[in-house]
Amino acid sequence: MAVQVPKSKLLTIKPSYSYPAEKMAIVTRLVKDKAVVIFSKSSCCICHSIKTLICSFGANPTVYELDERADGQQIEKELIALGCKPCVPAVFIGQELAGGSNEIMSLHLKGKLVPLLIKERAIWL
Repeated sequence: MAVQVPKSKLLTIKPSYSYPAEKMAIVTRLVKDKAVVIFSKSSCCICHSIKTLICSFGANPTVYELDERADGQQIEKELIALGCKPCVPAVFIGQELAGGSNEIMSLHLKGKLVPLLIKERAIWL
């Protein structure tokens, strides 16, 4: 039996009032047309755990290590404006912000992460 995750439970890419939508260009471009995107830092153990969890289901997420990118600080600002605090890990599933480590673990423990990955064609079972 597949568990449906309502779209209303996912966060959409909406900037805060203090950060205009046109400034979200980098994050929007990087998540476009990708099933799963993880914004991470190479030295973050929580980021590593979230990447390992998602990969353990057979997904092949696109991972952007912010500390290894020239535009990493700008991406961090965009993620913070989206409400990611801390800014990493930030997981987008189906071009929508699923959340950080707490939200991803919550989805997993509720049995909703795998169905969401299947729905967005990140994994096939």
